Amino acid sequence: MKDRKVDVVIVGTGVAGVFHALNLPSDKQILMLTKSDLESSDSFLAQGGICVLRDENDYDSYFEDTMKAGHYENRKESVDIMIRSSREIIEDLVSFGVDFETKDGEFCYTREGAHSKPRILFHEDITGKEITSKLLAEAKKRENIEILEFTTMTDIIENNGSCDGIYAVDKDGEEFKVFADFTIFASGGIGGLYENSTNFEHLTGDALEVAKKHDIRLEHLDYVQIHPTTLYSKKPGRRFLISESVRGEGAVLYNKDKERFVNELLPRDVVTKAIKEQMEKDGTKFVWLSMENIPKETILSHFPNIYDKCLEEGFDVTKECIPVVPAQHYFMGGVWVDKDSHTSMDRLYAVGETSCNGVHGANRLASNSLLESLVFAKKAANHIKEEYKRREQ
Repeated sequence: MKDRKVDVVIVGTGVAGVFHALNLPSDKQILMLTKSDLESSDSFLAQGGICVLRDENDYDSYFEDTMKAGHYENRKESVDIMIRSSREIIEDLVSFGVDFETKDGEFCYTREGAHSKPRILFHEDITGKEITSKLLAEAKKRENIEILEFTTMTDIIENNGSCDGIYAVDKDGEEFKVFADFTIFASGGIGGLYENSTNFEHLTGDALEVAKKHDIRLEHLDYVQIHPTTLYSKKPGRRFLISESVRGEGAVLYNKDKERFVNELLPRDVVTKAIKEQMEKDGTKFVWLSMENIPKETILSHFPNIYDKCLEEGFDVTKECIPVVPAQHYFMGGVWVDKDSHTSMDRLYAVGETSCNGVHGANRLASNSLLESLVFAKKAANHIKEEYKRREQ
């Protein structure tokens, strides 16, 4: 493959990278690349939903829930930007054909752990797939957007402290350069580095390694979230997530004697700690999750993917408990960015789980990840638009 010159190169094709591309000017040539196939991004795996500010009366509550879950280590400015932008983002998604659950023409809201009230929009239990697939479909229609699968960034092209693009290698092992006005890291998290993770195995923090090599500012690399409930299995590979919204709808956790031992709607880190302590106390490798309090019709309509996957593993969630165990889930640290998703290097941006804009603090509030990714991906696109305008003046 020959060296390329484009206006913008985006490393990653998950929800942050694609939404960023869709918000850039249509006269700019955009190249996107992904290490694997298009559907192997964690954005496709998001089950529970996407948060949204229901109305102005919800602002203080939403802000406090996010701060409290993040142990008040959140960047307040970023939290405010995310919440204030949420309605606009949902309108954008609906315009791209995203189908959220509705009743009588109004959005349906669900609740997850650490939320003081229902404020999460959803599409069954495959919200991430619904959003990302619709955005990718739109991106494929755009003549100015080119997508390369099975292509890996190996480094950036640094020129006097500025980013001129990236080095990459294609599926045949051929190396090439992509020169660009602007470069965006949108390459996901670090789950592939862990034995037990809900992430795809190829997500190994490549952008962090590149950033470290070039002295690009990193932040909170120790802020790793463990999800309390993944389906226990002896099989190797990625762990199947049992969405927190299941507990939001009434599922409970039991010890080996089928006794409830924790408030299931506490923040994720608190529930995870309680589960680990219970497993040590019981001498087991898992605890039980029961959906007995959720009507069967709700399970089949709201959580069909979870129902089917558990059935494949031999568990009928409408009739019996399932074994669950904590696993690495989300990375709150990453490449430091400002409110416009700009890194400490000129002409280099980072969005999604790769970035650290401070929204999540030390522990992400459930269903804030899709929203945060979309909000700050659009912020980055708007900032680049302004940069192009300045150049033209």
